Amino acid sequence: MTSSSPVDGPVDGPVGGGPDGGRGHADERLPRPPAFAFPTQTWKEIAYLLANLLVGIVCFVFTLVWLAVGLGLAVTVVGLPLLALGLRFSRLLGRFERNRARALLSVRIDEPSPLPYQPDSGFLGRLWTSLRDPVGWRATLYALIRLPWSVVTFAITLTSLFAAWPVLPWIARGLTHVDRAMVRGLLFPSDELERRIAELESDRGTVVDTAAADLRRIERDLHDGAQARLVALAMGLGLAKEKLEEDPEAAAKMVDEAHGEVKLALQELRDLARGIHPAILTDRGLGPALSALSARCTVPVKVAVELPERPAPAIEGIAYFTVSELLQNISKHSGARTAEVELWRTEDRLLIQVRDDGRGGASTDGGTGLAGLAERLGSVDGLFVVDSPSGGPTAVTAELPWHHRTGSAAGAAVARSRRRG
Repeated sequence: MTSSSPVDGPVDGPVGGGPDGGRGHADERLPRPPAFAFPTQTWKEIAYLLANLLVGIVCFVFTLVWLAVGLGLAVTVVGLPLLALGLRFSRLLGRFERNRARALLSVRIDEPSPLPYQPDSGFLGRLWTSLRDPVGWRATLYALIRLPWSVVTFAITLTSLFAAWPVLPWIARGLTHVDRAMVRGLLFPSDELERRIAELESDRGTVVDTAAADLRRIERDLHDGAQARLVALAMGLGLAKEKLEEDPEAAAKMVDEAHGEVKLALQELRDLARGIHPAILTDRGLGPALSALSARCTVPVKVAVELPERPAPAIEGIAYFTVSELLQNISKHSGARTAEVELWRTEDRLLIQVRDDGRGGASTDGGTGLAGLAERLGSVDGLFVVDSPSGGPTAVTAELPWHHRTGSAAGAAVARSRRRG
């Protein structure tokens, strides 16, 4: 009957396989120590903490050198460009740190927006843009305050590798939580700020395109309308001057025709000026201006304007032309019998609603005029919503930010109104 081995763990050789041929003590071996069974994320965190010292020293020394030299020479011509160049490199260091944290700490970090490129601003303009770069300054601050923390984390992690192995995962997790907080606080772009920058860049393009389209429209109207009539008027008056002595009756008839052309040219100029900015809007505000606008609509329009005061001229103009284009759409495409226009203020927003009982089916898709209105309102933080089921009715709601009218603008409007009166 064989006896069982007293070894609890696994052994590599036969029991009793010593030189005495099994007559002495068994050559018992201890169990293998457990493998480094930490999760992958824990090893990444340990690697991040151990690399902190080298990275922290390099970033600190580099940042301290360019910052000290740049500030020391700031009174000269060379100092400010050195500071701007150092901030550019700080941006690159910040990108490196974000990539390292993203790879080893599993922190989702978006890249901040690049510095705006302004080719027309000149050297001083680009220099000033670089010097007031908040992303570069935050990365600079991050590099300066990281060195003491890097020394602490390196020392604790290295010591724990030998003296506190069982609790090392918890130590690494706690230390890297501080690193994550520092990265998020100084290198993580503000979601709201980045969203706002993207919106402003898009809105700037919309405003530029709209202004260019308006200028082309004005140029076309002047060239094809009033300018053509004034050229014909000049030619007619020239012919009348030649015939004044030979045929006075024919000359008088030509002068009468020229007089009619003058009236038509003046009317076209008035319409063009009204399309740019109507005088009634400047002098009397949205209520009378929209009432005059609705009187020219082919559909009976009921106008209700409830505003305790007049908004800023820019917002007032956008509201007027929004209603103007919507009423033109109603006249041309809706087939409606009646329409309504309402304006009111709610806290810091100006609300516009235009309704009609037409056939419906209006949409902002497909590059229509409504899509252009939506882009224009979006460029000033406005909203544009179309509710137009097939068969009608149609309700278009526009929302604009309310900006108070400055005292100078209000006083100028009152002065113009008194002079006209």
